[in-house]
Amino acid sequence: MSSIWGNKLKISIFGESHGEGIGVTIDGFPSGYDVDLDFINIQMNRRRPGKSKLSTARSEKDKLNILSGIFKGKTTGSPICCIIYNEDKKSNDYDKIKNLPRPGHSDYTASVKYSGYNDYRGGGHFSGRLTAPLVFAGALCMSMLQKNYSIFVASHIQKIHGIEDEKPKLSHINKEYLEKLSSMDFPVLSIEQGEIMQNEILCAKDKLDSVGGIVETFVINMPVGIGEPLFDSIESRLSHMLFSIPAVKGLEFGDGFNFADMYGSEANDEYYITNDGDIRTYTNNNGGILGGLTNGMPITFKICIKPTPSIAKEQNTVNLENKVNDKINIEGRHDPCIVQRAIPVIECATALVLLDFLLKE
Repeated sequence: MSSIWGNKLKISIFGESHGEGIGVTIDGFPSGYDVDLDFINIQMNRRRPGKSKLSTARSEKDKLNILSGIFKGKTTGSPICCIIYNEDKKSNDYDKIKNLPRPGHSDYTASVKYSGYNDYRGGGHFSGRLTAPLVFAGALCMSMLQKNYSIFVASHIQKIHGIEDEKPKLSHINKEYLEKLSSMDFPVLSIEQGEIMQNEILCAKDKLDSVGGIVETFVINMPVGIGEPLFDSIESRLSHMLFSIPAVKGLEFGDGFNFADMYGSEANDEYYITNDGDIRTYTNNNGGILGGLTNGMPITFKICIKPTPSIAKEQNTVNLENKVNDKINIEGRHDPCIVQRAIPVIECATALVLLDFLLKE
């Protein structure tokens, strides 16, 4: 099982959804950095379950227990290890269905790969619960990106079950704009559309079902020329990390699949020189990346999050023990839509990739 990622900056994530705890070890983070735990806890709270009727009722405080690598508020240069203990577990919910793989989950594939020894409770190591330590590691990186490089990352909910938010204007993507999005519980550009989205989520919940959506993420102030051709391009490395987040099923940079309907004259981003002498483009169809390298424009990408597979509706499955067709009703506490809580995970995962690149320069 590979749960290690990174080049200059490496992380290793451990634990299971219903085990004693989950955590991360971060290797290669520079020494002497003044750790902003308040900022990190804000990001942790954005992802934390049990905050509203839009999320699971599982209530975890996600208290950070930092075991090493930070001394007197500063990083020491040695590996940073943090553990988050699981407190609100109801593992008995899974004992009833241990031989009934849940549709849309890793239960069947994990059972085959690990010869039935996988921890099936809540998905074990495959659970979205494992994104909590990822947020801790990424929030530490995001803090450093902001303080040391003036690089900011933020997102909005672009779509929920067919309901779309307003399209952002390139001229509006600045620090103040992104800080406003980061401060919102349900980050959208149109408050009216956001309310319709939330009602759609609650409607799915009432139907014992779930919905998915699309998150659009922005990064500003990345230097020009960051990335490595061919296999370590910005897109390659971001894709590797972002597809490691549970429930992510699609990713496009800039205008993505819309390029299939364009002429080259429409797709190309034409250059101009600013009053400050910087080279920029009038449009940003390519999402701030050309040839796998940053071009100075905002990095933009969209991520598709599938509907939460744990739903209370009766579904068809099989009995792995008896090898017969069967039915399943999934009990327990689950998000009717994971999109809102996925946003800080996406942003923090992005920050990890960007800082790893910058530490190599």
